[in-house]
Amino acid sequence: MRLIVGLGNPGKEYRDTRHNAGFMLVNRLAERWRAPWRLEAKFQGEIAEGRRVADRLIFCKPATYMNASGESLARVSGFYQVDASRILVVVDDADLPLGTIRLRGEGSAGGHHGLESIERHLGTRGYARLKLGIARPTSGGRDIANHVLGKFSDEELPLWEKSLSRAEAQVECWLGDGLAKAMSLYNGKVE
Repeated sequence: MRLIVGLGNPGKEYRDTRHNAGFMLVNRLAERWRAPWRLEAKFQGEIAEGRRVADRLIFCKPATYMNASGESLARVSGFYQVDASRILVVVDDADLPLGTIRLRGEGSAGGHHGLESIERHLGTRGYARLKLGIARPTSGGRDIANHVLGKFSDEELPLWEKSLSRAEAQVECWLGDGLAKAMSLYNGKVE
């Protein structure tokens, strides 16, 4: 069994924002494996279940808002008894240029509050995370709240779509061929 968690914020006002990059990718993955979404109050989020060859796939979109994502993830992983080594968390990263994806087997939260919450609730950094670059704003200093809660511009959308397609292929590779190969083949900037 594998658990793939996309981070974001619930509600239509956040639907297509950069901070919901994780939601965007897991929506595509759930559709790919014909896994319908359902709201599960006991998990504080939406869950979808699908199959890929012999793997049972559980997809999750926490409804706890980004900064409390670990609450939902801990409930889901506990219920399904999924070890941290079989979890993939998909998240936006403002420190990566738009069009860059980076998969890692473990690591620090890097200041991302959603990942901090997950580490706190799982008690480990030993889970895979796929970071989708959303870039920092070119002006405005260190405060990036408006940027991450904003939508992609018309000029950014083609590159963003390519990023999602590449990330989707990387998840497929992670499932079939493992972390090392998925990192080797797909990490980097989309051409």
